[in-house]
Amino acid sequence: MKHVLIAVDLQNDFVSMALGTKEAVEIIPAAVKEIEDPYYDTVIATFDTHGEDYLDTFEGKHLPVVHCVKGTEGWLLEEHVEQAVTERNGLRIEKPTFGSVELLDMLMKEQPESITLIGLCTDICVVSNAMLVRAGLHETPIRVVAAACAGTTPENHDHALAVMKSCQIEIL
Repeated sequence: MKHVLIAVDLQNDFVSMALGTKEAVEIIPAAVKEIEDPYYDTVIATFDTHGEDYLDTFEGKHLPVVHCVKGTEGWLLEEHVEQAVTERNGLRIEKPTFGSVELLDMLMKEQPESITLIGLCTDICVVSNAMLVRAGLHETPIRVVAAACAGTTPENHDHALAVMKSCQIEIL
């Protein structure tokens, strides 16, 4: 695990279904291109994963839109992303909230030379995972491919990129 690409939550519900945006749809080709890039010897796809009780959870009380319920069409990766992740034999990590402690633990064990993030939503799950990785692997170069990310709004996307840049995460 030398050069790792983390494809964050490129799931139907964030692309074109419950919480989808036109910006999310538009970044799919750039995301697929990154996933297919042979520079990355490891691709990890994260899955925002909730149960039927989502509206009763802390997150559900603050974002009352049912999404990414495990086993539903909305929980699945967008079809082009799914194909690219499968072709790369990508690892898959389910996460119950914005950031993944399991992902951080795996990366800390493997100590990759570089980590790149893409995905959805820049201002929630991408920034959360980037900051976890920054905290755990403070000597590892971390990059975010802005054109392969989309936020809940274009303004929130830009704000999240600025925050990550200020935390010494390279924005490409």
